[in-house]
Amino acid sequence: MGGSCAGSLKRLGEHEYYCPVELALQVIGGKWKPLILYQLADGRVLRFSGLRRAIPSITQKMLTQQLRELEADGVVARTVHAEVPPRVEYALTDFGRSVMPVMHQLCAWGASYEAHMRDRGEAQAVAAC
Repeated sequence: MGGSCAGSLKRLGEHEYYCPVELALQVIGGKWKPLILYQLADGRVLRFSGLRRAIPSITQKMLTQQLRELEADGVVARTVHAEVPPRVEYALTDFGRSVMPVMHQLCAWGASYEAHMRDRGEAQAVAAC
């Protein structure tokens, strides 16, 4: 496994990148996007307020921005229901669901790292995903 990311600059929509890893991290990386994706895993459909409750440390402005980016990249679908008041729901797209095995592996690695650091006396407890 492994490979070189050296190469020429590529452009895809709003993204500029040199290799697919860089592109993937632009689409799903950062502090908030993985947490949003994880909340929408397993076919969950959440409203904005549900996502805010699930990720209490994110601001309304940041959640709005991250959801817009994930929607623009085709990872999250935003559905507006014609009701009064309007109901807006978020869910993973079919393509968005394809990243979930990676997210589950990332969660497992995080738990393993936490256990490793606990064994070194540097963490308090291990939480399951």
